[in-house]
Amino acid sequence: MAMKRILIKGGRVVDPARKIDKVTDVFIEGGHIRQLGSVNYQAEEVIDASGLVVTPGLVDMHVHLREPGDEGEETIASGSAAAIAGGFTSVACMPNTKPPIDNEASAEYVFLLAERAGGANIFPIGGVTKGLAGKELSEIGQLSRGGAVAFSDDGNPISDAEVMRRGLEYASMFNKTVISHCEDLSLSGDGVMNEGYVSMVMGLRGVPKAAEEVMVSRDLILAAFTGGRIHIAHVSSAGSVDLVRRAKERGVKVTAEVAPHHFTLTEESVRSFDSNYRMNPPLRTTEDLEALKKGLKDGTIDAIASDHAPHSEEEKDVEFSFAPNGVIGLESTLPVSLTELYKTGILSLSELVAKLTCNPSSILGINRGTLGEGAVADITIIDIGREWVLDAGKFRSKSRNCPFNGRKVCGKAVYSIVAGKVFKLD
Repeated sequence: MAMKRILIKGGRVVDPARKIDKVTDVFIEGGHIRQLGSVNYQAEEVIDASGLVVTPGLVDMHVHLREPGDEGEETIASGSAAAIAGGFTSVACMPNTKPPIDNEASAEYVFLLAERAGGANIFPIGGVTKGLAGKELSEIGQLSRGGAVAFSDDGNPISDAEVMRRGLEYASMFNKTVISHCEDLSLSGDGVMNEGYVSMVMGLRGVPKAAEEVMVSRDLILAAFTGGRIHIAHVSSAGSVDLVRRAKERGVKVTAEVAPHHFTLTEESVRSFDSNYRMNPPLRTTEDLEALKKGLKDGTIDAIASDHAPHSEEEKDVEFSFAPNGVIGLESTLPVSLTELYKTGILSLSELVAKLTCNPSSILGINRGTLGEGAVADITIIDIGREWVLDAGKFRSKSRNCPFNGRKVCGKAVYSIVAGKVFKLD
């Protein structure tokens, strides 16, 4: 089927990969960017982007899509729809499905279902170890051949340092990054929130920041030792930010991400006993929150990722200590980030867009995140001035466990375009 020639007219084009921030036109032909600037080509569809921001398609490098195994919580199709609704044209899904993405066929299966869904690009992340058990390495080469863009046992920390060492070495042979869920289980134990004054007052078992920071430190040492590329997932503490910053100064091949709930919410939210504030790592203190924002500003933290983790209402509607960890974020990440980081002046628009486009694309090694001529026409068009209230009941995700439900935000994706296919959003 022939693809439309599309003209996006008069928008503020923000492409950090090419250091572009100006009002101009974008012309799409054959599913690719043909030209930026005034064009003489005949378009079959014109999108008036006056007063809107046009960016490369947003990339979320950390989502859980639950298929196969827990399709009642999310599927690749519903997760794809949620991504599109949130302005994300590409997402990378973690391997902790049932069975996990730990072999070539399971990685190919993700691509097959994503193609059937016909929405966002879905890139699989392969398990570092078989069954995500932390014992025996997966077939890294075969997973790469099947399309895995990175490797992680996310949800399960790799406690054995020798296994992590070998994972870094083997992944580097295929120019891939290992994404580390940093948690020392002997320290976190059965904790359900940040360890400190609030957990003591509430009578809930705490997770000390050291549980994260000990593993961050170990993995940075192993990355330096092996020369491998390590990415620290969902950084939550000031100590972790400092460790990553110092490692970067030493030349360690490290990148890091933060989730919106960690730079927006603190442990004080848990006083409500609302299980939608239970996640791993847990919400920390105001001091940690400010350190995360500083890390975003100075480049220590490279990417913003949702850590989209769907759970059914039945699972979450229990006592806080018995609820599963995780919150959804595909449809709230962009507006919350714009509201908390851009509108407050912590990040410029270009800095924020970089952490949602070219930076995660670079970490994953995927050919996305730019509006350069010839690039795949993955584009997000955003109304950064639109004020609205997040309503999880209207989300495209199958699950409703959003910690920002009812929150007033500013900024919304109004178009998502995937390889020239236009999705006009509400």
